[in-house]
Amino acid sequence: MNTIYHNRTSSAASDVDPFSIPDVYYGPKTDPSRSRLNRVRTFSVHTVKPLKFSSSNNNNSSISSAATSSSSSTSSNSSPFNFNFKLKRRSSQDERTVVNRKFLITNIDATLKQLLENEDTDKNYQITIEDTGPKVLKLGTANSNGFNKFDIRGTYMLSNLLQELTIAKRFGRVQMILDESRLNENPVKRLTRMIRTQFWKALTRQLDNNNIAAMANDTKIDTPEAKLPRLYIPHSCHDQFQFFSEIADSNPHFNLQVEYLPEFITPEYVKSINHKPGLLALAMRKVYDPNTDSFTLKSWPYVVPGGRFNELYGWDSYMIALGLLIDNKIELARGMVENFIFEIQHYGKILNANRSYYLCRSQPPFLTDMAIKVYHKLIETGNDSIESLDFLKRSLNASIKEYNTVWCCAPRLDPKTGLSRYRPDGLGIPPETESTHFHSILKPYAQKHNCSIDEFQSLYNSLKIHEPDLDEYFLNDRAVRESGHDTSYRLEGRCANLATVDLNALLYKYEIDIATLIKNVFNDSFLNYENKFESSQIWLQRAQIRKTAMNKYLWNESKGIFYDYDTILEKQSDYDSATTFWTMWSGQASDHQAELMVKHGIPMFEELGGLVAGTEESRGIISVDRPNRQWDYPFGWAPHQMLAWVGLTKYGYAEVARRLVYRWLYIMTKSFVDYNGIVVEKYNVTTGTDPHKVDAEYGNQGADFKGVATEGFGWVNASYIFGLTFLGSHAQRALGTCTSPDVFFSRLSASNKSIN
Repeated sequence: MNTIYHNRTSSAASDVDPFSIPDVYYGPKTDPSRSRLNRVRTFSVHTVKPLKFSSSNNNNSSISSAATSSSSSTSSNSSPFNFNFKLKRRSSQDERTVVNRKFLITNIDATLKQLLENEDTDKNYQITIEDTGPKVLKLGTANSNGFNKFDIRGTYMLSNLLQELTIAKRFGRVQMILDESRLNENPVKRLTRMIRTQFWKALTRQLDNNNIAAMANDTKIDTPEAKLPRLYIPHSCHDQFQFFSEIADSNPHFNLQVEYLPEFITPEYVKSINHKPGLLALAMRKVYDPNTDSFTLKSWPYVVPGGRFNELYGWDSYMIALGLLIDNKIELARGMVENFIFEIQHYGKILNANRSYYLCRSQPPFLTDMAIKVYHKLIETGNDSIESLDFLKRSLNASIKEYNTVWCCAPRLDPKTGLSRYRPDGLGIPPETESTHFHSILKPYAQKHNCSIDEFQSLYNSLKIHEPDLDEYFLNDRAVRESGHDTSYRLEGRCANLATVDLNALLYKYEIDIATLIKNVFNDSFLNYENKFESSQIWLQRAQIRKTAMNKYLWNESKGIFYDYDTILEKQSDYDSATTFWTMWSGQASDHQAELMVKHGIPMFEELGGLVAGTEESRGIISVDRPNRQWDYPFGWAPHQMLAWVGLTKYGYAEVARRLVYRWLYIMTKSFVDYNGIVVEKYNVTTGTDPHKVDAEYGNQGADFKGVATEGFGWVNASYIFGLTFLGSHAQRALGTCTSPDVFFSRLSASNKSIN
């Protein structure tokens, strides 16, 4: 059937893109009080059957023709063709198509109330598969002024409706016209769109005069001085001290404390300020301010892991940058590198995060690869080549300094094996933990000294009581936190003594990256931070030495994977960890080792939703006295997935990589569809029913929201964007229908088993 439209212009002609960002879709441009609702009217269309005609030259010819209006009815005298068409009744636009259907919501609050009363049966302000409502709500269409009603059915569409109503209400709307395409959007496209247009923005932080007090505030420590927002400035950054002091003076209601750090930061000093924690300053640049006709300082932006954070975190930022660069958020990715360069220069290391109590603790090092990727993106997008080269030079210098002064010297370097360990400085009990976090550990010591736990903590922190075993416990506790894998039975009670696979794979990558940059970009002669010339040869030698040591101490030929090595007990750990695949990401593994890791390692760790962090056998039995740890079985994490995908592809196992990508993106998509748009920090990769539900310490960041998820979780967002680059259209279509991995893999044709 051919459809004929009237020539008149409808009130919907100026409608915005139905997939516009909320600022546009719900902003003033679509304010129904000024445009759309006041002009809604029913569309009319003509419907006709195919038109048959004949001419004197060809009596047997027939075609379909589209007339422009009802007045184009013709007689045999007005045309050489004999038209024989039959006009049908006029029909509503609502009946003509559902693709562009729009709903009229005259009262957002009332619709929200009805929706939640009907569908949110567990009263958590989310609509999920666990709710037992009727899973249907009728909405009236805009083009019928709400007269024609259509069903919104199923968890996914209803939860999307809840999200859209919630967003519209936050924009101050009381009524709206809502495109149905926002409710039944392909979930892969919807999640991708939300990450790119909303989640990154919600996770972006930047120190300025409007938010400095809120960002500097710290709720983790309960002391009188901790209640005041505080910013610590490096001793040599006088311009920053003046900048933020002026903000504090101009805004006395902030109660902002701006303080200098000493030139030499020691563990003793860090412990001495634990009662008055503060945010640590980050990199700033001079920019021209037209309002004052002068130059001022402006902070580099960065992306935080989750919505409750304000700090720049270490290895989270690398994973996040992989997604940012795909989404062309170059300023954000570069900003994080600039901040890391600043941290190495002024704090001596890339910090766990930029809070004062993290000054002794780093995190897994990814700076070289991060800087290289940002540099290539800057060049690719036409940024100034001289400025970009300067950025790379500063990054390389910072990486060399970090390598020499953090990871390849005491206390982190083990002199016997030549391998490195997570072994940070620090004194006392970590102050940023929950007040009762260490009570079970401290209770026997308090009883031994005949005092309360609080009294014992004070005596121990002030060095009035010495307990060597407790010192060893907290050394390992800090090391676990530095590793980024906090917490896991793989590392508990011994992390500071372990030459781990992950850390040494990363340092091997540093050695190769530094050698490559010096040779290919800086003509094999680079002046380092100590004004000494570096050549590629020494770095290649260091890489070979580390590779040899890793093969000697970490590789297990019979098991076919790499294991951590205890430098005190002088033996391999027996904990199976997915970090074995980091050796493929770094390029350290031999072809033979890679083949064995695919043959033996992949079956160890591959689950329904991708790679599990460790095996169930390694984790051991879980009980009340031995609870789950979040970096153990059955949980999977984005960084383990992402590094494995790259490593497998690098060694020629692209099909295995795509299989793992599909599994991970499947549980993400399934959770997103079934649980009101949720994107969380980690997943239980052994189940497809509710993988976001994690029974481990710290809960699951990203799950605590009402109505609409606004930021997801940083490296999980990135893993989705990054993962999609490995999959072709066929696999992405299957994800969009939440086709389980087993079903999808089984349906691949015998002639085309490739997951594309």
